[in-house]
Amino acid sequence: MGSRSGLTGALFEKAAITGLGVAAVSALAFAIAGPLYQLGSLGLRESLTLFRYAGYGGLIGAVICLAAAAGARRKALTKPLIVAVAGLLLSLPVGGLMGYWSYRAVTLPVIHDISTDTKNPPEFVAILPLRANSPNSAIYGGPDLAAKQHKAYPRVVPALLDVSTAKAFDLALMEARRMKWEIVGTDPAQGRIEATDTTRWFGFKDDVVIRVAPAGSGSRVDIRSVSRVGKSDVGTNACRIEWYLYRLAKSARGG
Repeated sequence: MGSRSGLTGALFEKAAITGLGVAAVSALAFAIAGPLYQLGSLGLRESLTLFRYAGYGGLIGAVICLAAAAGARRKALTKPLIVAVAGLLLSLPVGGLMGYWSYRAVTLPVIHDISTDTKNPPEFVAILPLRANSPNSAIYGGPDLAAKQHKAYPRVVPALLDVSTAKAFDLALMEARRMKWEIVGTDPAQGRIEATDTTRWFGFKDDVVIRVAPAGSGSRVDIRSVSRVGKSDVGTNACRIEWYLYRLAKSARGG
């Protein structure tokens, strides 16, 4: 009986160590996928593949560690339990993030150009030379793109501010700087601000153009955000626009 108990304990310990190892490798691969792309060591497709398989590894590691933890707890085996829990703490964030981004990729439309004005979207001027070699065009995709956007992101609408256009322009520029965007060009006469936002993990560059125009006694602010690479932005541009407009409206109210 004792030998059987010892064998069971050894199996749970081996499973816990295996799960921890899978989790550790997955977490490392997950963490370096973005930096390797930024350094140019991996291309976009290769880095995204590494990212995806790291997520799968995280899920596998989580399953192994969960099984090992359950068995170790049932047998009151302290060491395997600690190792398995450590593996879970490593693997669950990796698998969870992968699941989250996979869900967004499946449920959101494959688009990367979002604008608050889909009939007359703000146009890039100063940024165009920076996008010369980008896979994604700065030319708006037309009614088909607009229909997909309106269905997926109904809250992406212009900001109507109860301030003068001059004040709105100053506020729009201030918020763009507060968002840590790189300001590429400003044209107060045309009410246009152009900037680039670089994502932290993969270093993807998304370009933004803001247009400030009169609207009755106040101002209307439109914004467009376009990825330089990638067919789908998994909602990044829409989230960027919504967060920016929320902050802008708050500033206009004196918040």
